[in-house]
Amino acid sequence: MPAPLRLTARTALAPLLLAPLLALLLAGCGGGEDAFPPACPATAILRDAADLARYRGAGRDLTDRVLVGRVTGLQGTCKRGTGTVDTTVAVGVELTRGPAAPGRTADVSYFVAVTNGDRILDRQTFALRASFPPNTDRVSLVGDEVELRLPVTAARTAAAYKVWVGFVLTPVEAQAGRSPAGVQAGRPIR
Repeated sequence: MPAPLRLTARTALAPLLLAPLLALLLAGCGGGEDAFPPACPATAILRDAADLARYRGAGRDLTDRVLVGRVTGLQGTCKRGTGTVDTTVAVGVELTRGPAAPGRTADVSYFVAVTNGDRILDRQTFALRASFPPNTDRVSLVGDEVELRLPVTAARTAAAYKVWVGFVLTPVEAQAGRSPAGVQAGRPIR
């Protein structure tokens, strides 16, 4: 036969002392709306606008190169708003000054676009100025943070959107980016 349970002052107070501690621990396990971070939109660098090659005049020789650029990445955050997901993104680029560059600064433009399926919902253009210190021909830069407010519902989360980034290219720059390596204006490089 088991021994009868004896209550002492210590065993009688234990549940009273443990109850608030247990309540604090369980409060962190709540399942409210903010229990998990919101879904974020997908991000992508538009392949045809990921690289920039700028030349002096009609030449395409290395000595005619003014600037080469590459979109290197995209960083950002998401947080839940009221009926929205507020997203902040910043675009990273790497720029290389060419031998034909007229000075130690270069200006480039890039875009941030939001799509839902095949529909472009918004597209904005931003400017970026690079300064090349003496004896430095390559710099890495991050553009200003761009704030996006994406409407969401229970049926459509921010994952339904996609954020695209790339350089704003002139028609000549776009064509230079599409040329296969080793081919210039339809003829092999010698």
